[in-house]
Amino acid sequence: MPSSLDIPAADPTLGTALRVSLEEVELRLRESVKSDDPLLIDTSRHLLEAGGKRFRPLLVLLASHFGDPQAAGIVPAAVVVELTHLATLYHDDVMDEAAMRRGAVSANSRWGNTVAILTGDYLFARASDIVADLGPECVRLQARTFERLVQGQLREWLGPEQGSDPVAHHIGVLTDKTGSLIATSARFGALLSGAEESVVEVVTRYGERIGVAFQLADDLLDIASDMTQSGKTPGTDLREGVATLPVLFARRSPEPADARLHELLSGPLTDDARHAEALQLLRAHPAMAQAHAEVLSWADSARAVLEPLPPSPARRAMESLCDAVADRTS
Repeated sequence: MPSSLDIPAADPTLGTALRVSLEEVELRLRESVKSDDPLLIDTSRHLLEAGGKRFRPLLVLLASHFGDPQAAGIVPAAVVVELTHLATLYHDDVMDEAAMRRGAVSANSRWGNTVAILTGDYLFARASDIVADLGPECVRLQARTFERLVQGQLREWLGPEQGSDPVAHHIGVLTDKTGSLIATSARFGALLSGAEESVVEVVTRYGERIGVAFQLADDLLDIASDMTQSGKTPGTDLREGVATLPVLFARRSPEPADARLHELLSGPLTDDARHAEALQLLRAHPAMAQAHAEVLSWADSARAVLEPLPPSPARRAMESLCDAVADRTS
């Protein structure tokens, strides 16, 4: 299973347990998208088999170690959050008119927008079917998370209101679009394991903060990394006109020397030469350091949330995830 984030290995026993559980999650993910329709099998497995970091299932499993990690609902919940995440990717790619995803041709490019949207809907339906067996509280949590995912996507599409801070708007979008599901992942794990209510609340707040840090790191990687590291062509967000954090910081710069970069960022970057020039200028701009500092701030905030928890392998592993997210952009 491809991954750019290693499983926390501060405790060998915990690391082994997480790997075993992730293998079971992987098997159940493939089982969950079986269908009588050959096309639906192909489309729903398209991104599933392209790999991914499985960050959300990992958090479900990790948070379960604050209670009973063998509780019956843990692995199904991990499947639910990954199916939900995958479903959003199909929809996102349609809205962004993305050509590639995880190093492969996007579903919308291969089968068209209608099939991609319906595949995302199918994955949402499969997640809903599984979560129904986990009880009313989990069903409500999934529904409210889905609500936030939709709100975040809508706010991104609408853009910041006139006179509002584009950076604050971007952070708010990421909190809903990414932070909410990662917070729910941690909450599912702690809740279903029977962890104390105070622990459930702590890991939920941790999940939202580490989720924002995770996505902000992706903002940076889109510009700074090569395709091997990020899983997509460098500057994909830039080419698609998605204003990520480095772009927003660069636009704020009052320096006359940035006039050319401002000019490039104010228009479409579908032309290869203009795109390459903008990418080169951004990589050398102080906005990259500003964005990296923001990643570190969110990762540090996630770590600080864990302070009320007693020392344990699970807590140390969550702290190491903060380091791993920060290190992605170093």
